[in-house]
Amino acid sequence: MAARDPSAGPDPRRILVRGVNWLGDAVMTTPALLRLRERFPSAHITLLTPEKLADLWRHHPAADEIISFAPGSGLFSIGGKLRNLQFDLALVLPNSPRSALEVWLARIPARIGYTRPWRNFLLTKAVPPRADAIRMRKRSGLEIRALIAGKAVAAGKAWRASNGFSAHQIHEYLHLAAALGANSEPIAPRVVVTPEEVRAAREKFGLENLTGPVFGLNPGAEYGPAKRWPAGRFAEAARRVQARTHCVWLIFGGNGDREIADRMEAELRGLKIKVSNLAGRTSLRELMVLLRGCRVLLTNDSGPMHVAAALGTPVVVPFGSTAPELTGPGLPGCTGHHLLTASAACSPCFLRECPVDFRCMNGISVDRVVQALIQAAA
Repeated sequence: MAARDPSAGPDPRRILVRGVNWLGDAVMTTPALLRLRERFPSAHITLLTPEKLADLWRHHPAADEIISFAPGSGLFSIGGKLRNLQFDLALVLPNSPRSALEVWLARIPARIGYTRPWRNFLLTKAVPPRADAIRMRKRSGLEIRALIAGKAVAAGKAWRASNGFSAHQIHEYLHLAAALGANSEPIAPRVVVTPEEVRAAREKFGLENLTGPVFGLNPGAEYGPAKRWPAGRFAEAARRVQARTHCVWLIFGGNGDREIADRMEAELRGLKIKVSNLAGRTSLRELMVLLRGCRVLLTNDSGPMHVAAALGTPVVVPFGSTAPELTGPGLPGCTGHHLLTASAACSPCFLRECPVDFRCMNGISVDRVVQALIQAAA
């Protein structure tokens, strides 16, 4: 059964979008969803999302309804729930067999997603990969050591020059939406907070009487230590910037970042620097609101990085094991953010932990970061 070409007949009335599973990835899908809304302005668009991400979509103009599922939810439970809602078409954004099986079990007539092993027969239209698509292949330790031993200092620069921002993940999701007739031209990711939420969060966390500009620090990264610029450098950059701007710092992070955030708070308070440690204390909506209120955010490559950029907050990001060309914040190639890399032969390696000397992050100096923060906040 082939998927119906939406331009060949009546537009679908009820569309299900199976959302992705990680915060940063979810933000990068918003351009495709906005383009889908443009293409089908009268359709009822429902987003199926993991429970932990449901609040990201509150007030979003691309979605009429949110259906969330808890960790461990069964396939048949999800499929049965969706089947009763009588969708005409499903757009499957993740590449997993499970996500395709969910919409197949829901008996949705048209099911569109990327062609991948073990799932193509579950889709009515399996979309081939884009010509510019780049796999985030993890380098082996042997390969990394060979690059370093060969002193191929330009290897990282050559990788970037040969790929560029046309390989960005945003284009992957736009390409899927284009299979339904949507415009594939990139637009900036977008999420939404309300003035009422801003007032409530500032009051809850005692920020309504702050004086001076508010800057943010996000020293964690869920993927692993290879994505984290050294915590001591975060604190030193914060010290130098505060001396020049008289700013107030907010420290962000999840429950797993509390230890590093507590140490950073103690160090900054010892230097008489105004700081509020919010790591592990905010809901997702509160995190969004508070990121929106920052003049600039110093962050690792992470979900909060994408959220801040999508809310219009400039970000300064040291990139090491990952590549801004593939997963950078905001509109690919946007000059409003400062995405910093070192000339490491082995970067990007896409590993969770560095098998050598962490030269990709150690090669990004505090001076460079401070300069970027001052420029971004201007």
